Amino acid sequence: MNAGFVLTKLLRCAATLFLALTFVFVVLRLSGDPVERMLPDDTPPEVQERYREMWGLDRSLPEQFVGYLRSVVTGDLGFSFRDGREATEVVMERVPATLTLASLALALMLGVGIPAGIFAALNKDTWLDRVTMGATVLGYSVPNFFLGILLIMLFSMTLRWLPSSGSGSWQHLVMPVVTYGTAYAGTVARFTRSSMLEVLGQPFMRTAWAKGVRWRARVLGHALPNAAIPLVTVMGIRIGAMIGGATVIETVFGYPGVGSLLVNSVAQRDLAVVQVIVLLIAFTMVIVNLCVDLAYTLLDPRVAALEARGGAK
Repeated sequence: MNAGFVLTKLLRCAATLFLALTFVFVVLRLSGDPVERMLPDDTPPEVQERYREMWGLDRSLPEQFVGYLRSVVTGDLGFSFRDGREATEVVMERVPATLTLASLALALMLGVGIPAGIFAALNKDTWLDRVTMGATVLGYSVPNFFLGILLIMLFSMTLRWLPSSGSGSWQHLVMPVVTYGTAYAGTVARFTRSSMLEVLGQPFMRTAWAKGVRWRARVLGHALPNAAIPLVTVMGIRIGAMIGGATVIETVFGYPGVGSLLVNSVAQRDLAVVQVIVLLIAFTMVIVNLCVDLAYTLLDPRVAALEARGGAK
């Protein structure tokens, strides 16, 4: 693997993180005074000034930004205005819940989307293809919050099989995981089908059929690996967006994860917590996209050859 390629990707990752930090810093501070939001309306001005001085909000925006960047480099991401604890601690205690939800939704996405896409491609232009793709389009088109509300009305309010909110047992995860994974499974199924159809029409697939290679070996050993690059791209985007995308799901189901914490922190102008969450989401997206770019060189030898040729120049 070309070292220059890896270095370029790492520099782009650093630039992306810097832009994300800058954007959220400016937007949150221009959206209102967090001290006025946090304290009662009848708080004396001298008390407000004391809090601004304690939190460093009495300085100019450039001074706050430089101080914040210095804190990020040293690992000190500030304190929550609400809890008085380190913002990193407040966020990290919510991460396991979101990771559990996202991991199960990812398993559902891959376990349903890839087989459905392969099945539809192998039955192209038949009623099986149309029914499968129709189901995936329906799952992709229905908004997450609407599907979540429907599931709550059916399984919580009518049948009373599952709890409507909270966490603590596997029953609390069923509806959020189904809601979260449905749309992503539909996207993966669509891309898997289109990629498989493109590969199935290639000459090497016809050669494998003429040689008498069994269909299972043709599909799993020849077609699927060659259709993996577009699929890996989509999966990388979806995996990277899962933490941020959990906001709606966690809010609908009252799930105590990073997404619901983000909503509450934005409403309360808890700047340090919001910035930690945004940094976490940006870092996740950047790392996943970096892994996807590096995976290209492993999945397709032609990519590796082009990188080597570029490095030689």
